[in-house]
Amino acid sequence: MRALPHRTAPLALAALAALALAVAAPASAAPADGAGPVLTTGSTGGAAVAAGDTLAAPLAANGTATFYSTATSTTGVTCAASQLSATVLTNPAAPGTATESMTGLTFDSCTANVTGVTSVQSLTVDTLPYNLSIDDGAGLPVTLTGGSTGQIQATAVLNSWFGTITCTYQLSGAFTGTADNGGQSLTFTNEHFAKSGGSGLCPGDGYFSASYGPVTDTGQSGAPAVYVN
Repeated sequence: MRALPHRTAPLALAALAALALAVAAPASAAPADGAGPVLTTGSTGGAAVAAGDTLAAPLAANGTATFYSTATSTTGVTCAASQLSATVLTNPAAPGTATESMTGLTFDSCTANVTGVTSVQSLTVDTLPYNLSIDDGAGLPVTLTGGSTGQIQATAVLNSWFGTITCTYQLSGAFTGTADNGGQSLTFTNEHFAKSGGSGLCPGDGYFSASYGPVTDTGQSGAPAVYVN
């Protein structure tokens, strides 16, 4: 009697061939896990910040907001309190750039050491809202640009030896800074404004510096801190 054909070897070869094809398949053939968003709460890699959420930040601990007449002087206006607020517009997958509408930037408890100025009535930022973007690239750059007018404007109302004076300053183009996950902060240094109107007693330039943090998401329970991924 003739023996039946042995089929084990062909079946094994077929299995090996299928395994080889699977190993040789490009990685892109497998579904990739979705990347996390640029902005998260609680930690890097935490819960996504939702579009429409409001972010808020006071001055960083023991910090001040300064508006000095030159980049290296300490003459000008110093504010012990300031608050930044913004609404999240987009929060794409990382790597990418999150966008926000900065709806508020307020200053309080301000003093001046300019000759002839006795006190500060107010320091305000005009022409809001502004466009704010946070990029998760090297250095975590932050960019602020003007809204409908294309300009960022600040107005100081000061009491002086000669009565009340108003000084208006504008910055055309981008206002830049950096984010920091260590303190969940945003920092701006020596952003240059040029005088655009007001009394001849007003300095011709203003250099703004401040650090805000922690940035928190007030749209989520407990207002957790915001991180850049």
